[in-house]
Amino acid sequence: MLFTIVQNRRYYFAFSLVVIVAGLVAMLYNVITLPTNTPWRLGVDFREGSRFVLKFNQPVTEEALRSAFTAFGLNNPAVSRLGQPQDNLWQVRTTFLAGEQNEALFSRVTETVGPLDRAQSSVDSVSPQVAREVASAAVLAVLAAVGAILFFIWYSFRKMPHPIRYSLCAIIALIHDILVTGGAMALFSAILGWEADVLFLTAMLTVVGFSIQDTIVVFDRIRENLPRYRGESFDQVVSRSLVQTVHRSIVTSLTNVFVTVALLLFGGGSIRQFVAILLVGLIAGTYSSIFIAVPTLAAWEERSLLGKQQKAPHAMPAK
Repeated sequence: MLFTIVQNRRYYFAFSLVVIVAGLVAMLYNVITLPTNTPWRLGVDFREGSRFVLKFNQPVTEEALRSAFTAFGLNNPAVSRLGQPQDNLWQVRTTFLAGEQNEALFSRVTETVGPLDRAQSSVDSVSPQVAREVASAAVLAVLAAVGAILFFIWYSFRKMPHPIRYSLCAIIALIHDILVTGGAMALFSAILGWEADVLFLTAMLTVVGFSIQDTIVVFDRIRENLPRYRGESFDQVVSRSLVQTVHRSIVTSLTNVFVTVALLLFGGGSIRQFVAILLVGLIAGTYSSIFIAVPTLAAWEERSLLGKQQKAPHAMPAK
């Protein structure tokens, strides 16, 4: 099968297209239904407001908690339970509150709802200006990473025919991973109410680095094999390079996946969302390196996007 990965690329492209379209549908649903009109529920890091995490020493009801916030002058607070009912842990999102107002609200909740465990209760507040700055910085960080990757790969393969193709194919695989991971996050936002925060951005940037790492390993082996197998077509050289590197990619990926799954199962609730998104990204990155980036390069070189064999422009005559 490994020798036919490149030749059967149309099936892998079709599978990725189905997954990406499903993610785009989830994003569109969130854009239509969410008040922020964004593909994901935005956490407090990316929009102004305050997020209260309240740990009570006794069971409380959502109605009592909502009434306490409303009586404080905060209309329509977003109240949700965290963890299991016996954890007595709640999250409440409101409009932006300053430091003194937060302390006054803690006191009001303690008086009207129930005693709080202040050691496990917290509040995160982001002003409108800071929210805009964080969102802009996130976009710039992703664009800067993509630009640096594009230049690095072009420079590394500058002595190859058409070096820009290696860069663009790596970027195509990278966009594939971003869309798959973003689609998964959109689905989690719609079903589980997950919110995109700084940890989500961290997971996305980690996925970017991991995806490019695997792709470059295969591209580098193609560069080494082209002079060695001058009588073979580009498809054959690419397939050979995949066979020689796929075991390393799979072993590396499985090692990361095992660690990530362990964190997902036994890690704290505060990092579970980050770990889940990272796991999706790691799997997508491994898949795209083998089934998207390299077959796309071969398709481009062979002038056949759907797998139809044509004369290989880079087949080198035997000496």
